[in-house]
Amino acid sequence: MDKELKREQRRQRLMANKGYRAMRTATRYMERYYLDALIGLIPGWGDTITAVSSVPFLYFSIKVIKSVPLTLAILNNTLRDVLLGLLPFFVGDIIDIFHRSNTQNMAMIQGFVDGNEAIIRKVNRRAWQSAIAIVVLLALIIGLIWLLISFGSYLTSLLLSLFNS
Repeated sequence: MDKELKREQRRQRLMANKGYRAMRTATRYMERYYLDALIGLIPGWGDTITAVSSVPFLYFSIKVIKSVPLTLAILNNTLRDVLLGLLPFFVGDIIDIFHRSNTQNMAMIQGFVDGNEAIIRKVNRRAWQSAIAIVVLLALIIGLIWLLISFGSYLTSLLLSLFNS
């Protein structure tokens, strides 16, 4: 019984944390009101701004819960959201409506706070997969940004050549 009491006290302490409340608020506004997709409409900056909303998740997982596998899973999820959001022609913004990375991150955090063994085991088991996925996602994000910049430069030079003729 003493172990259960300590677990419940830890849970209450974690849920009273300012970072925890910030995550709950960010999740509510970014997902319920589709702010992730709306902010993502800002060319070039939208996905960067929405990625910043995951900072409380990363901080809470590494500093408060002190779980590297959880931090890797959250970073993996966040980078996947950034990559999907970068897809051009509003495809990424439409996908952002359905992907809901903040909700997924909050569910993982909540599982650790509640001591949900299934979620903890799943996150811990996939730590290496998350680490490898992070490297791949970073490479894909850099490649996609390069392609978008190259395409933008091409369009700019094409338009300038049309007007200079």
